Amino acid sequence: MAIKTVVPLLVGLTFASVHFVEAQQPKRVPKIGYLSTGSATTDDPRIEAFRQGLRDLGHVEGKNINIDFRYAEGVAERLPELAEELVRLNVDVILTPGTLAVQAAKQATTTIPIIFPGVADPVAFGFVASLARPGGNITGLTNYSPELSGKRVELLKEALPRITRVAVLRDPRQAPDSFKETQIAGQSLALKLQSLEIRNAADVETAFSAMKKERADAFITLPHAVVTFHRKQILALAEKGRLPSTHGDRQWAEAGGLMSYGPDAIAIYRRAASYVDKILKGVKPADLPVEQPTKFEFVINLKTAKQIGVTILPNVLARADKVIK
Repeated sequence: MAIKTVVPLLVGLTFASVHFVEAQQPKRVPKIGYLSTGSATTDDPRIEAFRQGLRDLGHVEGKNINIDFRYAEGVAERLPELAEELVRLNVDVILTPGTLAVQAAKQATTTIPIIFPGVADPVAFGFVASLARPGGNITGLTNYSPELSGKRVELLKEALPRITRVAVLRDPRQAPDSFKETQIAGQSLALKLQSLEIRNAADVETAFSAMKKERADAFITLPHAVVTFHRKQILALAEKGRLPSTHGDRQWAEAGGLMSYGPDAIAIYRRAASYVDKILKGVKPADLPVEQPTKFEFVINLKTAKQIGVTILPNVLARADKVIK
C-alpha cells in the first residue's frame, strides 16, 4: 500500500515541477524584420506611423514585440544580403516597402510572411497571384495607381500654365507603368519630357546638370524608393536652381517640394500594422487580400513657391487638401 501511495505522489510532484519550470521560462517575444532601400531618416515618419498602429493593437516595441531594422541606405544592391540577415535572425514576419526590397525578401524566403506597406503592381512583379487571393507568403497594401502619375503632370501644368519642358526623375527598375502614364499625360499637354535615371547620388548631380542644359521649367519625381532616398539632395538642388516640382508623397512637399499628389503613405503604414497583427495571430498571408489606396492627398507648399519665385493659380490652390505656408 505504501508503494502505491508513493508512486502517484512522485508523478504529481514531477508534473508540478514541469509546470513550474515552464511558468518560469520567459515567453518568446515576436520579432518583426524591417527591410528598406532607404534609411532611418527617410523612413522615420512612416515607421512611427507603423509603431502607432502596433500600439493601437496592443503591441509595444521593446516590451511584447521587437523590430530588427535593415536599411540599404540607397544602395539597392545591398538588399539581398540584408534580407538574408533577417531570415537568419528567424524573424516572424518581414515588413518591406518598395519593389526592390520586396524582390530581395522574396528571394530570401518562401516561408516567412512578407508584408509590403506600399508597392507598385504586386501582381505584375509576381509577388502575389492576385489582389484578392495572394496565394503565397506575401501580401500587404499597394500604392499602385499609375494613373496618378498622369494626374500629377496635369496638376503641374494647371498650376504653372507656362511650362513647356518637364524633367522626370525615375528609377527604371521600378514601376514602368508610372512613367508610361507620365509620358501619355505629357504628350496630351504638349509638354516635352526629359527622362533622367536615378540610381545613386552621382546620378542626381548629373540629372540636374542635364536639366539645366535642356532648360527644364520644372521636374517630376516618380515614387521610386531610390529616388526617395535622395530626396534631401534633390530638393536642395531644386531650391538652388529655383525649379518647381511635383511628387507622389506629401513628405516631399513637407520637405520643400512645391507640390505632391498621391496616396496617404502614413495611413498605409499605420494600416500595415493590422496585417502584422493578424500574421502573429496565425492568419496566413495567402488569406489576406492586398488592399488598394482609397485616400489621396494634394499638398502645395506656398513657402517654397515664394522662395523659387512662382505663383500658383488660385483655382489650383483652392483644390489642395493641405497648403503649407
